[in-house]
Amino acid sequence: MNNTIQRIKTRTIGLIALAVTICFTAIACSGGGSTQATAGISPEVAVDYVHTVLLADRTAYTKHVVNRLKTLEGKEKPDGVVPAEATEGWTETGGVPLPAQMFRLGSEVAAETADEKGIGFTYNLISTWNINDSHSPKSEFEKKAMEIVNETGEPYKEYQEIGGQQYFSALYPDKAVAEACVTCHNTHPVHLERYPDKKFEMGEVMGGIIINLPIDEA
Repeated sequence: MNNTIQRIKTRTIGLIALAVTICFTAIACSGGGSTQATAGISPEVAVDYVHTVLLADRTAYTKHVVNRLKTLEGKEKPDGVVPAEATEGWTETGGVPLPAQMFRLGSEVAAETADEKGIGFTYNLISTWNINDSHSPKSEFEKKAMEIVNETGEPYKEYQEIGGQQYFSALYPDKAVAEACVTCHNTHPVHLERYPDKKFEMGEVMGGIIINLPIDEA
């Protein structure tokens, strides 16, 4: 199972790298690792490509790993084929990560790879109703973007500067697409303590996928 998770991590990073490579027609050779969009595909389309890859990989993990387990969110699955459980405490129980945790693990590997290559590319899950504190909106941009996405249910995209580097950033709505996701969040002890009046429903925005793409200023 660990080998399966590692393969998925590697595939995620490979697909992201491929998406970014396809999206841009030139790599800036001066001033470090910033990426410059030229006459090719715009940053707006580039982040759409990256988001498509991330969402596809997360969905594939949910369908082809988590759904093959004997239990899902504590519910018995008689037709499951893998003797393990998808659980928040997967490192202690010998199970496998929940989809949101797998997404975060991938983002950490991507950030490490980006740092090694000096390209500054990052992505993560954030939410107004975060359970994990690492998923809380932190910057003014993230807070503003999360408010807009919660209200409209549509992606929010804008340029921003972080540490002197120009980024094109996008926040995509992360909606409840499975009953297990809704049940897990609504019954989680941290959610019940922090947001006792918030009950998610199917199709509702639960958070967002934030993508930060470094660019050179034109």
